[in-house]
Amino acid sequence: MKQPCVYIVASKRRGTLYTGVTANLPRRAFEHREGLVKGFSTKYGCKILVWYELAKA
Repeated sequence: MKQPCVYIVASKRRGTLYTGVTANLPRRAFEHREGLVKGFSTKYGCKILVWYELAKA
């Protein structure tokens, strides 16, 4: 079952932040860590999951 959530990843402590929404957080966190999706988060090195909140039904 997919669980929608909002998340924030960072490049480093006090670094660049990226905010996203996904229905599959483990897969999306892996994509950020490995740099698999080109774009803002890859350009600025946002790889560390720092916060997430699951959507309420």
